[in-house]
Amino acid sequence: IAYYQNKLKLALIGQSLFGQEVYTNLRKQGHKVVGVFTVPDKDGKADPLAVVAEKDGTPVFKFPRWRVKGKPIPEVVEAYKAVGAELNVMPFCSQFIPMNVIDFPKHGSIIYHPSILPRHRGASAINWTLIEGDKKAGFSIFWADDGLDTGPILLQQECPVEPNDTVDTLYNRFLFPEGIKAMVEAVQLIADGKAPKIPQSEEGASYEGIQKKSNAKVNMAQPAEVIHNWIRGHDKVPGAWVVIDGKPVTLYSSSMLSGSVPAGQPVEVEGASQPGLIAKSGLILFGSDGKALQVKNLQFEDRNMIPASKYFSSDEDASLDLTDDEKEMAEKIRAIWKGILSNVPVIDDTTDFFKSGAASMDVVRLVEEVKQKCGGVQLQNEDVYMATTFQSFIQMFVRRLRGEDQEEELLIDYVTKDVNNMTVKMPHQCFINGNFEDAEDGKTYNTVNPTDGSVICKVSYASVADVDRAVSAAKEAFDNGPWGKMNPRDRGQLLYRLADLMEEHQEELATIETLDSGAVYTLALKTHVGMSIQTFRYFAGWCDKIQGSTIPINQARPNRNLTFTKKEPLGVCAIVIPWNYPLMMLAWKSAACLAAGNTLVLKPAQVTPLTALKFAELTVKAGIPKGVINIVPGSGGLVGQRMSDHPDIRKLGFTGSTPIGKQIMKSCAVSNLKKVSLELGGKSPLIIFSDCDMDKAVRMGMSSVYFNKGENCIAAGRLFVEESIHDEYIRRVVEEIKKMKIGDPLDRSTDHGPQNHKAHLDKLVEYCELGVKEGATLVYGGRQVDRQGFFMEPTVFTDVEDHMFIAKEESFGPVMVVSKFKDGDVDGVLSRANNTEFGLASGVFTRDINKAMYVSERLEAGTVFVNTYNKTDVAAPFGGFKQSGFGKDLGEEALHEYLRTKAVTVEY
Repeated sequence: IAYYQNKLKLALIGQSLFGQEVYTNLRKQGHKVVGVFTVPDKDGKADPLAVVAEKDGTPVFKFPRWRVKGKPIPEVVEAYKAVGAELNVMPFCSQFIPMNVIDFPKHGSIIYHPSILPRHRGASAINWTLIEGDKKAGFSIFWADDGLDTGPILLQQECPVEPNDTVDTLYNRFLFPEGIKAMVEAVQLIADGKAPKIPQSEEGASYEGIQKKSNAKVNMAQPAEVIHNWIRGHDKVPGAWVVIDGKPVTLYSSSMLSGSVPAGQPVEVEGASQPGLIAKSGLILFGSDGKALQVKNLQFEDRNMIPASKYFSSDEDASLDLTDDEKEMAEKIRAIWKGILSNVPVIDDTTDFFKSGAASMDVVRLVEEVKQKCGGVQLQNEDVYMATTFQSFIQMFVRRLRGEDQEEELLIDYVTKDVNNMTVKMPHQCFINGNFEDAEDGKTYNTVNPTDGSVICKVSYASVADVDRAVSAAKEAFDNGPWGKMNPRDRGQLLYRLADLMEEHQEELATIETLDSGAVYTLALKTHVGMSIQTFRYFAGWCDKIQGSTIPINQARPNRNLTFTKKEPLGVCAIVIPWNYPLMMLAWKSAACLAAGNTLVLKPAQVTPLTALKFAELTVKAGIPKGVINIVPGSGGLVGQRMSDHPDIRKLGFTGSTPIGKQIMKSCAVSNLKKVSLELGGKSPLIIFSDCDMDKAVRMGMSSVYFNKGENCIAAGRLFVEESIHDEYIRRVVEEIKKMKIGDPLDRSTDHGPQNHKAHLDKLVEYCELGVKEGATLVYGGRQVDRQGFFMEPTVFTDVEDHMFIAKEESFGPVMVVSKFKDGDVDGVLSRANNTEFGLASGVFTRDINKAMYVSERLEAGTVFVNTYNKTDVAAPFGGFKQSGFGKDLGEEALHEYLRTKAVTVEY
């Protein structure tokens, strides 16, 4: 379609990445850019727009200025006119362009402006949108005239301003990506002769000048929200500042404080109605209305930036003054570095060990030589990866020598409960970049114990801004942290250490899992936690076994060629997990992701966040570097959607419902074509033939439905029982159900615990009511148990016909749905079993091996169980067909979901 649209000859006047993206997208749409006019190189480095245009062979002009003393420079104007543009496109331009250039093209000039004109004309529009507390932000594309941002409007778009938006978040979330699309749309409207020219109204017009550091001081005699808006409107440039203890301090990352004011150490803030507080969450400031805000980061006059929580210990990170003995030791280490890095003429403070050519063997040599020659100081390989420059290595070494380098204690605001003969300690905040912290806007929600409906604790409710911070931390950890530089075997050792810690804490983890999800404790201990430990151990062993291959290719004589493949990590991965196996689903996805060398941001299910947050605590104890693992509890609509949309996430792994999976897949495609793996809904058929082992078929058939209260993705959603044994089978199942103990999941004798949450219980009751209404026979159960908590009776339906709702849709609960099939009608029952859009799992019970193989070959499901059920293993791939999703968890195949293949061809 684009090929047949009208196209224009364009001059692009501007700069920056925004200008580069507009240029690239206009060319993709078939428009011809006849000239790029941008700023001169700075320090030998060209502007991004110039870089891409020069690569394409587009004429690039780098005029320092277009006017002198207000008059156009003739030779500059003539050079511009010579390209023959039909339209000037000005995506971001910091230069003054003469009117005889603006008006020269046939269609004139269009300009992008980051505000909803006529409001906030001028160069600091985004800043003033926030400073003024506007509820809406947006951009305008207008026709240039001789006024300042006063020309007729071509198009406008707007978005809501979030409570803690900054210039960066507004720009990255909306103004940048949507502005690029709108510039391309505007050009096409002009090309098609459909572009409007809507005069700007002067009503509501405003003009604000460029903010400078000198006038960015915070007026503390104002309400807290006004102060917050002032700070975020100046974040990051030029930076709002106050005077603290007599010294100017610049404030970054402000948010309104909700809830009670935390304890902290007071500091004097000039002009404030009361002292500020240095708390573990940051600097707390108070407005004239008594309300509070918090600031995460502080910057001093020497440009040194620190977390606000470390205000009273800000000298800790300063360079150490070395004693004479320590200086002598430093020179010994310099000689060791020189011996290893023989290609480097001089080892100075900035020399980087790895950038100078060091390899993993050199790391071992450095550690051992330092141990041998420098007083037996014990270093680990990871220490070298964490301190790669000579200066940072010496600082680390001296701290180790002095015994001052102990890891900063992880601050955790635990919720504790005395339960199950132990005291469980539960983190409840977001886990971002190695720290537990409140959501940026301070919001929380209740997580509930399904056994009695009581509130366990309040959990941080992550915002879009929290997701962005988590992704930023994961990206930094992948691009620049020790994780990406680490030897794969060392990475495996960290995962083994994590598995060991999970095993040490398995009873606490299982107890938390029971409290939060309702899982029967014995099952939580064996499966929820036990299989999680096995999963991490399995994938830890894969870390140093991921390899490519060599490929023989046709030799182009007289040269010889070598082609080989490399398996590489993808980068930042997002993982969204369900509520039925909170810890196990985390392990299934994150273990493979980490083994492949990626970093991750994980969203646990909103109703079951606590084991994921406890897991986060154990990752710190295991030594997993900061930023590698981030946990952001919250809603799927907010947190999950932002993960799907985020441009820096390269892979999203999701387990959940098919409708949500479809939405995620769409968002991942539209955003940046993320790689996706989806484990979605199921309606797994279980076929029981008359020649089965009846005892086993009854026992395993019940397990296929009632295991984990039926909250099991591969649960047998429909049983097909051969007619001749049907009645006996149902009778025996009901007998066994009557023996099941329903009750407190922490009681070791309990067989059947509560459903995960109230809304799910209500849906199960509705499901059973619909089954009865459609004419199925309710043999047993179908109701909520008459007791406190979210308990559902184990249920059995028979006489279920293929057209019924309960025959087609999964309950995800303890509901056995049984249909008869005629004796000997193997192909008929196969046809019925496959007559579903789902294909996650399936099963067959028969003593006839030929029949078993025939049926297993024809069942359309990712897993087929023969004379067993629920028999998953960490080494066996797990995943579905059709609308049950694609991609695999577990086994070697799961690794490939988190890797990319690079082919390299060398001629020699």
